[in-house]
Amino acid sequence: MALNDNFIYTPPQQPLEILYEDDDLVVVNKPAGLLSVMGRLPEHQDSAYLRVLEKYPSAKVTHRLDMATSGLLMFAKHRDAEVAVSKMFQARTVKKYYEALVQGKIQAEGSVEVPLITDWENRPRQMVHFELGKPAKTLFQSLHYDAETDQSRVRLEPVTGRSHQLRVHMMHIGHPIMGDKLYHPEPAKFHLKRMALHAAYLAFQHPFHQQNIEIHAEVRF
Repeated sequence: MALNDNFIYTPPQQPLEILYEDDDLVVVNKPAGLLSVMGRLPEHQDSAYLRVLEKYPSAKVTHRLDMATSGLLMFAKHRDAEVAVSKMFQARTVKKYYEALVQGKIQAEGSVEVPLITDWENRPRQMVHFELGKPAKTLFQSLHYDAETDQSRVRLEPVTGRSHQLRVHMMHIGHPIMGDKLYHPEPAKFHLKRMALHAAYLAFQHPFHQQNIEIHAEVRF
């Protein structure tokens, strides 16, 4: 992840919350503001992965969340688990839901299917590009609309896993995520000092003993 030159990294210091663990996998509840993996600079080393490595030195990364996103992040405890989980993600057999607060009243449900590409001149921003972008699809479902704040609570399901996909797709249809400093035109208007995007649900069949695993992480906005 490219970080802005003016960015000062001040990750939250509370202990990492473990929501699921077995001999092969560990799933943590990453707080908003903490990197998923270590950055290039020494001051960007603190991350969910570094904290997991302190307890499990053989742990491997299986997927990532944006620094500003909170919620469920899974690590493999050993190489065989890493390979198995990678295959699950490639086969799209891992079910993932996010919850978000977005600007405006969104329709009851639908999908966004527009291709995305890195906006190289404005990294780490991504953008819609119909000629050169990679296919990307997001399903959404409205959970509640608050007329007083003009915000909708939505469930988001990424069918593909492009960088910043949920954030760009919501902006593209006119409902940017509240507190999103990259894609909301007025991020400071949100009452919380964070982006309202949370990885709330993971479900998959365990790659080794075939047990069905479901993990929920409480939404705190």
